[in-house]
Amino acid sequence: MELTHRHQRTTTIRQGAFAGIRSALALCFFSVATFYLFDSYTHNPFTSMNFKTQVLNMVFYLLLAVLLVGIFRRLNVALMVESGLFMVIGLANYYVLDFRSAPIMPWDIYSLQTAASVAGDFDYSLSKRAAIVLVGFLLLMVLESRCKWKLPKWKALLGAKRVAVGQGAPAEQARIPGKIFLRAALVLLPILLIWGYGGMIQSDSFVASFGLYDKLFTPTAMCRRSGNAVAFIMELEYLHAEKPQGYHAKQIEEYFSSRQPAVESSAGVTGESQAKKQPNLIVIMNEAFSDLAALGEFETNMDYMPYLHSLQQGAENTITGTMHVSVLGGNTANTEFEFLTGNTMAFLPNGSVPYQQYINDETPSLASHLKEMGYQTVAMHPYYASGWERDEVYPWLGFDQFLSNTAFAGKEKIRQYYSDRACYERIQKIFSNKGDSPLFLFNVTMQNHSGYTTDFENFTPEVEMEGQSSKSLNTYLSLVKESDEALRGLIEYFSEVEEDTMVVFFGDHQPTKSVSSPILRANAGAAESVEEGDYYQVPYLIWANFDIEEKTGEETSPNYLGIEVLRQCGMQLPAYWEAVAEIREEYPVISAIQVKDAEGNSYEVKELKEELNFYQQMQYYMLFE
Repeated sequence: MELTHRHQRTTTIRQGAFAGIRSALALCFFSVATFYLFDSYTHNPFTSMNFKTQVLNMVFYLLLAVLLVGIFRRLNVALMVESGLFMVIGLANYYVLDFRSAPIMPWDIYSLQTAASVAGDFDYSLSKRAAIVLVGFLLLMVLESRCKWKLPKWKALLGAKRVAVGQGAPAEQARIPGKIFLRAALVLLPILLIWGYGGMIQSDSFVASFGLYDKLFTPTAMCRRSGNAVAFIMELEYLHAEKPQGYHAKQIEEYFSSRQPAVESSAGVTGESQAKKQPNLIVIMNEAFSDLAALGEFETNMDYMPYLHSLQQGAENTITGTMHVSVLGGNTANTEFEFLTGNTMAFLPNGSVPYQQYINDETPSLASHLKEMGYQTVAMHPYYASGWERDEVYPWLGFDQFLSNTAFAGKEKIRQYYSDRACYERIQKIFSNKGDSPLFLFNVTMQNHSGYTTDFENFTPEVEMEGQSSKSLNTYLSLVKESDEALRGLIEYFSEVEEDTMVVFFGDHQPTKSVSSPILRANAGAAESVEEGDYYQVPYLIWANFDIEEKTGEETSPNYLGIEVLRQCGMQLPAYWEAVAEIREEYPVISAIQVKDAEGNSYEVKELKEELNFYQQMQYYMLFE
């Protein structure tokens, strides 16, 4: 009898061991399969990353699967939850990458409300690759459902023998602390391992030894070469802005206190305008407005921005040029942040949105500076006020009034958005009723927002690129032409008013690369000459109905444009902007993508850490002290 029981126990142990081995193999196989399917939504992980990097990604998925087994205790549930989670996240990442040419990053959590507000405006068709991956995930989950192994019951794990505790206490009570400890260990141990894994990946020595790609200014390449999971974990390190090296708040405060305001900061201003220090300022940040000729030559059936092109030939009292921005296809709020504050995204985590992460109190800006000088300060955006949390941020920046979509009811729309003409008509109305105080009006338009493949009864594209058939590009160029015509009307209006008025116009970013790709196809021989920075160029102009020095072909970045505007108006600069203006003399372009010096040489921001350190310290003080 004893031999029989011993044989049964031996058989049970062997069966349990075999089941454990099979389960461990299933855990590894399905975790690895989830990794490859997840990354395959957007690229081929077998060719885009080396094998060591692939293994590094596999480890993360395996650790996560172990954690889920500890939580759910059933292998099939844990595996299906992991696969289902990455199936959904991967699909979302696929669309985000298509819409804005950049993958999901940690700080996108702050943008969920804004993303939801425009989610219905895009084309959600799937490529063949993405459809195959989606089917692969579904088949994987079917197979995972067959993995019936589960953790033994707590009673079996802890032993069935009853042990009395105290006088007559039930033995089950003796096992309660053990149960709690064991369950906590099965969950906490994987969490600690994942935590250590993340810290290891974020260390510079580990990045170097594994050859990971860590260039934050190109997040798409980072995800392709390091893997989506590893890239995301690496980016977590930059969720919060780092304090600059050598930073001391008291030193920066003393520096600002020691500077005297430049009462006559009027470089480039001529004649009578120097005596008139407070012209009206109308600033238009035009949604997705850009000249895609920056990416290569292409022919169209008509000029898509004839008015701006004419101004670029040296129009009277006009400055035109190229502005190098920090965003592409999205994150509009970052360009306006740079323009309004004189700060640069070069010193902040790539992909972060200061409006949502860093501005939660009164913050010095062009609006607050002009408000102190007696200006009426009005912000206008014909879409939801909550987008990028503008309804909260604008008052902190010094705007007295914010007009959103509710102020445009019944006005003209092009496609589903209020048109530029509707904005400019509202600007003219505000100007005519403003009273004696000078006006500073900052208008962020919406007409050209992405989503260029849907047909609308109220808009028929008329611009066509020759030699290529692209609905999205033709729609985009036709919208740009509408913006160009509306700009002509706005400037013609202010050319007739008596009060000194300046109009500043610039785009926030280029459209996503999927829109401009036909231009690269048309220039196949020259496509290799297109650099990453070319995708971050937009035109800008400064026009006045009073005398300013004409300039063409100027290069700048949004953090400097406000300085130029104040100088052309003959107005004083805040102490911070005076200091930034001195840096501008040596580095006239600073963006998150590149820095250009006065000789036109281009650098990555990290190459000039020491040279730009003081600017970074001042910016940190302005944002966080």
